[in-house]
Amino acid sequence: MQLLVSPRDIEDARRSLAADIVDVKKPSEGSLGANFPWVVRSIKALSPKPVSAAIGDFDFRPGGASMAAYGAACAGADYIKVGLMFDGAERARELIQAVVRAVKEEFPEKKVVIAGYSDYQRLGSISPFVISPLAAEAGADVAMVDTGIKDGRSTFEFMSEEALVEFCSVNRESGMATALAGSLRFEDIPALKRIGPDIIGVRGMVCGGDRNDGIREELVDQLVRMVH
Repeated sequence: MQLLVSPRDIEDARRSLAADIVDVKKPSEGSLGANFPWVVRSIKALSPKPVSAAIGDFDFRPGGASMAAYGAACAGADYIKVGLMFDGAERARELIQAVVRAVKEEFPEKKVVIAGYSDYQRLGSISPFVISPLAAEAGADVAMVDTGIKDGRSTFEFMSEEALVEFCSVNRESGMATALAGSLRFEDIPALKRIGPDIIGVRGMVCGGDRNDGIREELVDQLVRMVH
């Protein structure tokens, strides 16, 4: 299980380097808020670890999502992560295919992460279980679950441990990795180890509980020890 930590700027990133993946986002712009390309480039130059970049919580805008994905890849991100904040399997298929093509045609070595939301019912968006086969069909590398509304409620409040185990299994069978995130807490680590995702993603946990605060290096180090 790898640890992904999400800094918002270069100072945060310096305190996140013990993680396995450094994930650049802009928390003020949403769950998967996109940061600036120059921030992605700066963190890529700093980090000896793979760098991920969130490109946004997208409604149905396949052109905009594919252009954003291409921009993140050009800025140096190793993982390009998009969230689907709309409903409809056919529309999801179109956007996922566009994002994968935008990245993979020029950068086949880079990883595409397709994210759904554990709180999809209150968002009125598509279920992660519907997203998973569409992502696999398009050639994405990782299927992810996060929370779309950042109000402190955890993924575990919306999806049971059994459902998350099933989500991991479905992805594994289709050749994809699984990432789990969404207001995770230190006390969730034993359950996450039982579930067995390939990646867990955090920000608020290593900010002392408030994702709008800065990342604390000692909490990153503590979490690395617990995960590994």
